[in-house]
Amino acid sequence: MIEVVGVRFKRAGKIYYFDPNDFPIRLDDDVIVETVRGIEFGQVVIVNKLVDDDDVVLPLKKVIRIADDKDREKVKRNDELAKEAFHICLEKIADHQLEMSLVDVEYTFDRNKIIFYFTAEGRIDFRDLVKDLAAKFKTRIELRQIGVRDEAKLLGGIGPCGRMLCCSTFLGDFDPVSIKMAKDQSLSLNPSKISGLCGRLMCCLRYENEVYEKAKQLLPDIGEEIETVDGKGIVVNLNFLEKTIDIEMKEIETTIQYTLDELIEKNIVPVQ
Repeated sequence: MIEVVGVRFKRAGKIYYFDPNDFPIRLDDDVIVETVRGIEFGQVVIVNKLVDDDDVVLPLKKVIRIADDKDREKVKRNDELAKEAFHICLEKIADHQLEMSLVDVEYTFDRNKIIFYFTAEGRIDFRDLVKDLAAKFKTRIELRQIGVRDEAKLLGGIGPCGRMLCCSTFLGDFDPVSIKMAKDQSLSLNPSKISGLCGRLMCCLRYENEVYEKAKQLLPDIGEEIETVDGKGIVVNLNFLEKTIDIEMKEIETTIQYTLDELIEKNIVPVQ
């Protein structure tokens, strides 16, 4: 086991583990750490946690120091410089007539690199653009192409539910979402109904998916013929959350709703 602290560099960003280096670190402290990108400023979201050696990449990098007001002022200045770099990059993109959409610009804490995030339909030859930007800013330049989900995470917005986007507020990683999840939840398969602002399937389709999968194992399938105490019938509707089954009776020509517990009690639906 190894003692770590979890540090996040962006709101709703991925959490990375670092060696606390014997500093008296508290939750929400700002810290300066060394990363593959260089020296970075982050916030502690997990304090002094023991994890298996297999859960970290060794050798584990250490916390350099707890950030002070001077560091926070530098971060604020970096944000201001990033906004200026954004407008300059837009002009350069227009000059080179490149079919790309600039999304965000970020300075590393030590200002050794500027990262430009963009979206594009295909591959872009931006070598001349990089040369112009490097000549202008006199530092290392990285242009990083991102997908539409990452774009939504960076920009934020309000989802169809009326709340701020999950990806921009608390989701650290994107979990796979499939159309099967929408089918299992009996949702409309109209893309406009189940797609988020990014145009991809909504991340929230996954939240209740496990509940539906477990319920599906217990409940019969729609169209299945079942022998009940009231006679034979065909399953015409299922409510996975309430665990109810609507059965259209053959002999009395009516539809009766049963609960899963009722059917299990009468051994009509076997317990899984």
